[in-house]
Amino acid sequence: MTERDEDAGRVVERLTGLVVRGGSGPVTGAPVAVETDGGAVMVKRGHAEGAVRAEVCGLRWLGAAGAVRVPALLGDDTWWMVTERVEVGPPDDPAAEAFGRALAALHASGAPAFGAAPPGGPEKAFIGLAGMTNARGDEWGAWYAEHRVLVYLRQAVDAGVLQGGEARAVEDVCARIGELAGPAEPPARLHGDLWNGNVLWGADGEVRVIDPAAHGGHRETDLAMLRLFGCPRLERVLAAYAEAAPLAEGWRDRVALHQLFPLLVHTVLFGRGYAGQTLTAARDANRA
Repeated sequence: MTERDEDAGRVVERLTGLVVRGGSGPVTGAPVAVETDGGAVMVKRGHAEGAVRAEVCGLRWLGAAGAVRVPALLGDDTWWMVTERVEVGPPDDPAAEAFGRALAALHASGAPAFGAAPPGGPEKAFIGLAGMTNARGDEWGAWYAEHRVLVYLRQAVDAGVLQGGEARAVEDVCARIGELAGPAEPPARLHGDLWNGNVLWGADGEVRVIDPAAHGGHRETDLAMLRLFGCPRLERVLAAYAEAAPLAEGWRDRVALHQLFPLLVHTVLFGRGYAGQTLTAARDANRA
């Protein structure tokens, strides 16, 4: 048995010292819950070398801001990580408003540069199952075009998922990025993959975030990601955010621009089904 094929219970005992209660088995995909004498924990196996390191460093960096909560990290090594299990409950307005304020504080805690990796995190990181390069840049628009849009556009074209004519709609946005990007802002500390599935509405009334693709970026990117696949109580989240940290004029017109990144990642990972949504976002961004 290799380290990657280890039984989840053995992983928990080896990395945390907790005693496992009941049976456990291999982790073949999604994280699994394991019961221990200290309560339930979650066990996750990295899908590629470096994935666990990137995620662990991201969680620590986000948690260090003392803003949005993350699950407690109980143990990790090259291929495995163990965290507390968060009991979830229904979303409500007080939790949404607290989350909006906490997200504003997280972003305001900053990053050394656009594209900066979390401390100790690798330059070659991941967003979901896709590779993501944390290369630093001084100006958001040019950095975003090169490292968060065009890189995935090229992959989609090379794979035949997007055709050359379709790609031009995205290239047109990148050519105008300087005028579409909005007012300059300092690098924010981003979760980086803040879709609703990575937002846990805790039964205790506090939100936690999981599975980060953390890096220094533009704060509107996290907010656009929340909208992309639907987030409960989103308008409450955004209103509380804006009260704590007002957004630059025209930010709603830039949502499509910031959604190009995750939509292209989904196009690369999951195929043609996301092509139409990507092209719509490109056209909307170009009209802003």
